[in-house]
Amino acid sequence: MLSAYSSVLDWPLARVCPMSPPPALGAVRDGPPTLVRLPAGAGEEQLVWLITRYEEVKAALKDPRLSADETRPGFPLRIPVPADDRPSGFLRMDDPEHGRLRRMVAPEFTVRRVRALRPQVQELTDRAADALAAGPQPADLVRDFAAKVSALVIARLMGIPDEHTAFFLEQTQILLTDGDPAHSLAAHHRIIGFLDENARAKEHDPGDDLVSRLVVHHMATGELDRADLLGILKLLLIAGHESTATQIAVSTLSLLTDDGLRAEVLADNGALLPKFVEESMRFWSIIQDGVVRQATEDLRIGETLVKEGESVMISLVAANHDAAVFPDPERLDIHRDASGHLLWGHGPHFCLGASLGRQEVTLALGSLFSRLPTLRLACEASRLRFRENPVFHCLAELPVAW
Repeated sequence: MLSAYSSVLDWPLARVCPMSPPPALGAVRDGPPTLVRLPAGAGEEQLVWLITRYEEVKAALKDPRLSADETRPGFPLRIPVPADDRPSGFLRMDDPEHGRLRRMVAPEFTVRRVRALRPQVQELTDRAADALAAGPQPADLVRDFAAKVSALVIARLMGIPDEHTAFFLEQTQILLTDGDPAHSLAAHHRIIGFLDENARAKEHDPGDDLVSRLVVHHMATGELDRADLLGILKLLLIAGHESTATQIAVSTLSLLTDDGLRAEVLADNGALLPKFVEESMRFWSIIQDGVVRQATEDLRIGETLVKEGESVMISLVAANHDAAVFPDPERLDIHRDASGHLLWGHGPHFCLGASLGRQEVTLALGSLFSRLPTLRLACEASRLRFRENPVFHCLAELPVAW
């Protein structure tokens, strides 16, 4: 039994520097299999196996014997959800249901569709950068730029009016960072109510947007019921803007704290921006502990025997800092090939929005630094506050001036 093990670490592992992974992750990766104790949140504390090595993380992410279904008894929920029999989106489902729902959304995120969205995304990032430049100083780049860009892009994709973005930004922050399960649950219900109202409006007056296409092509035909529709929309809304906002902010921080890197990345009209974005995604690995799975049968991951019913925490940040794959991983090196990083996952649950996310971050940074070439931190880097939550490692704020 897991309780018989004496060597158990408390999760989340402590960071010495917010711009570097927890030191214990490296020690764990190079040592024997390790258990971590999840804090008591919506239920009792749980012990889970921590998977950290790159190859083992890849294997775990695509292993069908490791279930993503959060409705399974004992599944380690990191964010409280209503106690019903529906997962909170296909990300928390297994095949075949996961694949069935995912296929309904996949056409919205093809390379061709994302390429067609580029002019709209460029217009939104330019507009947000212009608004920042015209506003007061110092400004909070997280609130006044990164969050606005990501919220506007996902709202445009889903056919949500721009003026409603402030509401779902506020509710998402409560859901992910409040720390009080009751407050998080209340925010969940407000988000679902908001999405339901928007979807019902599309039933009567569909437009050229993702929600309308799901309603017209899948819900109206009976392929998709309302509960699953709302689960999909909540997943896309939260994942679609929170991850991008976080990545824009931390990538900006990297450029503001390294003059040499900044000069190299922005030279030649930002020719190296795409390589920087890819390496920044590997380096920061903003997804912290949202990737949990439960074994449906006994299996072995590397040296670790995971028994049926036991759970694993799959550490993307540890895998992306595995020196066996990415030499000198604590250095942000834009000349390395970072294309194999696992920020977007691997296997059947690979993030559908990966291409759109890359595009958003790249265009946002280009707009930001072309409009504000003298952008600088408005405080000492040591005074910056990071916010830990069960999904993202993100800046609470990023004071800037120019």
